[in-house]
Amino acid sequence: MTAFRTLDDIGDVAGKRALVRVDLNVPMADGAVTDNTRLRAHIPTITELSDAGAKVLLLAHFGRPKGEYKPEFSLQPVVPALANVLGRDVTFMERPSREAIADLADGSVVVIENTRYAPGEEKNDPGMAKAIAGFGDFYVNDAFSVSHRAHMSTEGLTHHLPSYAGRAMEAELKALEAALGNPEHPVAAVVGGAKVSTKLAVLEHLVTKVDHLIIGGGMANTFLAARGVDVGKSLCEHDLTDTAVAILEAADRAECTVYLPYDVVVAKEFAANPPTRTVNVHDVAADEMILDIGPAAVEALADVLKTCRTVVWNGPLGAFETPPFDAATVALAQTAAALTREGSLVSVAGGGDTVAALNHAGAAADFTFISTAGGAFLEWMEGKELPGVAALRA
Repeated sequence: MTAFRTLDDIGDVAGKRALVRVDLNVPMADGAVTDNTRLRAHIPTITELSDAGAKVLLLAHFGRPKGEYKPEFSLQPVVPALANVLGRDVTFMERPSREAIADLADGSVVVIENTRYAPGEEKNDPGMAKAIAGFGDFYVNDAFSVSHRAHMSTEGLTHHLPSYAGRAMEAELKALEAALGNPEHPVAAVVGGAKVSTKLAVLEHLVTKVDHLIIGGGMANTFLAARGVDVGKSLCEHDLTDTAVAILEAADRAECTVYLPYDVVVAKEFAANPPTRTVNVHDVAADEMILDIGPAAVEALADVLKTCRTVVWNGPLGAFETPPFDAATVALAQTAAALTREGSLVSVAGGGDTVAALNHAGAAADFTFISTAGGAFLEWMEGKELPGVAALRA
């Protein structure tokens, strides 16, 4: 694995000012945080630095204010939830100043107002980076989820301060390395979701990296159509069948086996619990749509996972939010979870829909690692270098 500087490399931090990039972009309703998963992810980094006597200055964005002050995007309402999660006082600082920071007690934790209120944040303005760096002695990036952006608070600061990966970032990088960087083979990738167009680069990269590629969700219909299957009125990007053929041919050249469903669950309407049929893919009627992978295909896919040492998962296999079209995702996720529990499989998953699907399946807790990052996880699966990660290289 590429060497990254971590908190282990900092040394004594007592009395020093730590600028720490975190992800506080959490869901809110009526002024309160409704899901504190992202806040909890930062507990190890914040408490470690605070307990060691550093002044912990948290940098984060909220929403998309596009470089201007908009009160609805203030981070102030997030502060009580963060304090509750950390079990310690957290103060809010609208505008950082050297005097205010000098007056802080060692071990203080401070949330600085939304970085995206400043136009220089998303432009990665060097002048802003230099000015903000003046408030700190070192920089820690603990927010993998925003590290696919070359912003002032993810990349710019690293040019002015000694820079380190926080504990959440470190865990993420280790898990990703184990999944695709230097994994134990055989490796399977499960890729689902509605459209091929959103994951073209992912699929093109994965066929060169994995031994088994399992395609589900609406995107499987495009691949089935590319193989000459009539998918009825299923969601399908018919204009991308040539692209799908090219991906299948690339997989053949790379000796990567691609799995498409051969039995499917169909219905005439997309609604909860409509009349359904389970049919061979060649028996889909013109007025039916494919909404999930069938049980025989799921059983075969479970057998594939049993031969693997590593699986990386992004996207559901069917329309999992609408029963009974969650059955395939739940069954295969539970298989992956059981194999992980047994110690025979390293399982890494990421992306918003994926996390929701694995939680719904009751499988999330048993996966080796689940990334809450959306765009950053997808770009990593595409094989792209993430600017905020590259900047931390030792």
